[in-house]
Amino acid sequence: MAEFTYQLVEETAKELYIRALKILPPDGREALQRAYQRETNPTAKDILHTFLRNVEIADQESVLICQDTGLPIYMVKIGSRFPVDGARVAASLKEGAKRATLEHPFRGSSTHPVTRMNPQTSVGEGLPIIYWDFVPENDFLDILMIPKGSGSENMSAMKMFIPADGIAAVKKFVIDTVLQSGSNPCPPGVIGVGIGGTADLVSKLAKEAIARPVGSHNHDPFFARMEDELYEAVNSLGFGPMGLGGSVSTLAVHIEWAYTHITQNPVAVNTQCWPARRARGRIYPDGRVEYGF
Repeated sequence: MAEFTYQLVEETAKELYIRALKILPPDGREALQRAYQRETNPTAKDILHTFLRNVEIADQESVLICQDTGLPIYMVKIGSRFPVDGARVAASLKEGAKRATLEHPFRGSSTHPVTRMNPQTSVGEGLPIIYWDFVPENDFLDILMIPKGSGSENMSAMKMFIPADGIAAVKKFVIDTVLQSGSNPCPPGVIGVGIGGTADLVSKLAKEAIARPVGSHNHDPFFARMEDELYEAVNSLGFGPMGLGGSVSTLAVHIEWAYTHITQNPVAVNTQCWPARRARGRIYPDGRVEYGF
């Protein structure tokens, strides 16, 4: 009978990286189809058709959706009834990401920040990025893998507001950031917005926002309405697919939030490119692995 091992975590991490680069989640496909149906600009419609054809070829040929394999991010949720050694999980995730890059193989994008030396392994000091969370009563290890490309990540922005600035200033900051990003993040993608917390937490919240299924809503009615308002506002900008004009400039706006200090209100924007790539694996004590999104 199979059982949980840290080698299994490593294999799962490897498989998730490859899956995320090759298989677009169903919600992303549906969002692109809706965008294609909604788009009225002929050039923009052709671009969206090309995106859909790109996904189709990736399915048929088992090839990467995009050549930018991104930096590996693993969002890990540990169930309270699934005791594991976090340090060994982290080591397994790192080795899995490295093996995916070397054994698939595909381009490694990690590089030294000063010397720019690239080991072609997708990992290195501080990589992969791992976010940890803990879930009461769950009896499995949940791993969500997100490869984050540079075109979208380079357009990230964070600003420390004060309460007196009001919600209008927050919305303006989000819209201005998206407008200034233009074609760089390969729109239309997902606009992730973090509100609250601290300077570091708000950036993590924005990253968590892009990890949600495309078009899903925040559980809080206020922020759900704000997501819809920003979605309409961004699409009214008219820069369209790849910045060449059109009525669809984003597939969705997602917001995640946290309580913050009484004298501040941090806001962060993190954009995901049109292939909102992610892959999920759930590992159970008996060694079963369920793959999904």
